[in-house]
Amino acid sequence: MSKPDEVDLFFGSLAHPLKADMRKTREIIMAASPLLTETVKWGGPSFEYRGTLATFSPRVKDCVALVFHDGASFLERFPFLEAGPKGKAYAKFRSMEEIEQHRPELAALVAMFVAGKGDA
Repeated sequence: MSKPDEVDLFFGSLAHPLKADMRKTREIIMAASPLLTETVKWGGPSFEYRGTLATFSPRVKDCVALVFHDGASFLERFPFLEAGPKGKAYAKFRSMEEIEQHRPELAALVAMFVAGKGDA
């Protein structure tokens, strides 16, 4: 079940230099599929559909950091992702311009995840 009120409360109390950028990223992700839900876990807003797609890492202050939990299968198709340990991938957006630049790819990644095409 989606808990957007919980996520709104999280953002309401968040002290982060790129808070507006994080909100824009959230908006892009949630607009990419009506099947996606969101909640707060692992210290940040998480996006889910039949599993967890990604979680913001608000402890990182110099960028909007998204952890894609099973992101390794998306690395080849989406070069803005950086490989991480244990099959994870990271998206790091350092400005609103960078977020807008990658908007189409981020939306496509969400659609691919929801369609189940990220499975290796």
